[in-house]
Amino acid sequence: MKFGTFILQVSPRPELDGLIIDNTLKEAKLAESLGFDAIWLTEHYFAGDTVYADPLVFGAAVAAVTRRITIGLAVVQMAFHHPVKLAAQTALLDNLSHGRLIVGTGRGSAYNAYEYMGFGVSVSEGREKMMEAEELLLRSWTDENLDFDGKYWKVKFPLMRPVTYQKPHPPLIRACLGVESLSEMAKLGRPVLLGIEKPKEYRKRLDLAKDIMLEEGFGDTVIEEFLENTWVRKSVYVAETQGQAEEEAIEAFQLERHHISMARDKFNPKDYHENLPVPPSTGSDPSHYLICGSPELVSEQILEHKNAGVRNMILGMTPYGLSRDKVQKSMELFAKKVAPKFR
Repeated sequence: MKFGTFILQVSPRPELDGLIIDNTLKEAKLAESLGFDAIWLTEHYFAGDTVYADPLVFGAAVAAVTRRITIGLAVVQMAFHHPVKLAAQTALLDNLSHGRLIVGTGRGSAYNAYEYMGFGVSVSEGREKMMEAEELLLRSWTDENLDFDGKYWKVKFPLMRPVTYQKPHPPLIRACLGVESLSEMAKLGRPVLLGIEKPKEYRKRLDLAKDIMLEEGFGDTVIEEFLENTWVRKSVYVAETQGQAEEEAIEAFQLERHHISMARDKFNPKDYHENLPVPPSTGSDPSHYLICGSPELVSEQILEHKNAGVRNMILGMTPYGLSRDKVQKSMELFAKKVAPKFR
């Protein structure tokens, strides 16, 4: 199995933004030093979280201070990008990182209307353009003398430079919160990012994807590549004992989820009339979204995911309000006492 950390730190006040950005970069360096396989960056604007905002710019900084760890984008919000410009930016980041880039895509924000308002796009527009945007992104990476005649983009140019470091291009995976989008990607044989679910639900979705790929005529090689490059999300906290882990972490992770829930109200002004995408509810039971406990118990829960067919996990390990010392200790325990059991 491979394990990545989801890099997201909140800045409570604007005057702390620079400090939080510095601390976030330190967290990325720590993840590499501890042997994590990947760092996953996200994209959000106009809110009090994710103050690095642009994962492409921040990813370049991560590439400069790391040497081994994969840099994943979870996700680039396609509604806010021109695909050709995005192709050039990601090709450059792929070169700066010497081929350590995974490009994860999503349609757009699931809670913040100001992101659509700030970029002058609509939810429906982002949804409608998604497939064509990804096609143009892929062809911009690979086609020489591209002449693209789509519904939303009509572009023509010679070979994109720089060419991507990875051949034929960096891995492209889409965030799929629902079965419909998962099915869409399975028909193309493309790997996905799955949201927070319990192991049995991951098994159902992975089996569904395999069945669809077989129906589409894909062979074992494509199915294996799909499974090998699909990632799932979970929050994780490790302490020396089960009691310590629950005492330190459960309230912090619950507060984080409450913050996200409240944000959906705070960042949806009354004069905004479009319906934002609604992510599936994970309920109030922490065990749905949080793996928490001693190294032994966390290992048992990771094993449940492995037995469900999960091969790669994006781990949220930095909840709001938990001290950096406790976060670092949790990351160290996971890296030294949990991850080696699944290598």
